[in-house]
Amino acid sequence: MDLSTRYLGFNLPHPFMPGASPLADNLDSIRRLEDAGASAIVMRSLFEEQLIAEGLATHSSMDGPAESFAEALSYLPTPDEFVLGPDEYLEHLRKVKQAVRIPVIASLNGATLGGWMDYAKQIQQAGADALELNIYFVATDMNEPGEEVVKRTVDMVAAIKKTVTIPVAVKLSPFYSSLANVARQLDAVKVDGMVLFNRFYQPDIDVENLEVQECLTLSHSGALLMRLRWLAILSGRVKADLAVTGGVHTCLDAIKSIMCGASAVQMVSAILANGISHLTRIREEVSQWLDEHEYDSLKQMQGSMSLLKCPNPKAFERANYMHILQSWQRSA
Repeated sequence: MDLSTRYLGFNLPHPFMPGASPLADNLDSIRRLEDAGASAIVMRSLFEEQLIAEGLATHSSMDGPAESFAEALSYLPTPDEFVLGPDEYLEHLRKVKQAVRIPVIASLNGATLGGWMDYAKQIQQAGADALELNIYFVATDMNEPGEEVVKRTVDMVAAIKKTVTIPVAVKLSPFYSSLANVARQLDAVKVDGMVLFNRFYQPDIDVENLEVQECLTLSHSGALLMRLRWLAILSGRVKADLAVTGGVHTCLDAIKSIMCGASAVQMVSAILANGISHLTRIREEVSQWLDEHEYDSLKQMQGSMSLLKCPNPKAFERANYMHILQSWQRSA
């Protein structure tokens, strides 16, 4: 079965790859991912805060006492909280490129225009085949309008596109007030791909100790539904390639994502929960499903359930919401 796809300018044998995660932290697991058939490797993110901290530390050592930066540094994670520092990240990237034959996609996580722009060029020079930007920002400033948040996102992507020549994908949040318009603006600055969606890890509350707790949970198939809707809405309406991440655990999850328009299927939680061999299993099951349903290729299925092509496009819009609310009945 022909499972080939095209993502970020790469002709890939199939769409299945690990998303940004600890899976790419050591060369052994990276080689195992390649052996399991991963079509590309997405490295874990390097954070804007790491580059800020490094810049502050350098400036402090050259131009003034460390105490003058104590307040600024106190808001940032300490270096030992990160698996890879900026220099280590570049060195690891070089080693990954030497270790595998598949495309390697580096990842930057940020929220503002700043020094990470220069670092994007260093990532390209270190050998990355593409760059994924994870735009993670919680809008808590009551004086900042939504338009400014969108403008900052688009400006960041546009600046990176001017800085590097490798393909650039942006990993988006689902919480923009008009996600379709954000996608159109990103398309206008010629972003190469859009990844739907990053996960906003929600804090919990320790009511006994009156503390905010960090809370990390793996995704599940139910998380896929919002991604399916927006894949379907954007497919065929933007030039950028679409990737899905978050909620793909089974063969049918992957099938639905591709039907809604995904060119790439990123998995993290499913691999962490089931092992690297799960990547092979999903690919084989998708191939079998296509054969059983008399498809000639994955491309024949891709986008067939998008808003532009599906038999009932209203199901992705308000009509579906009204129908569900009116049709619910209490079980006996």
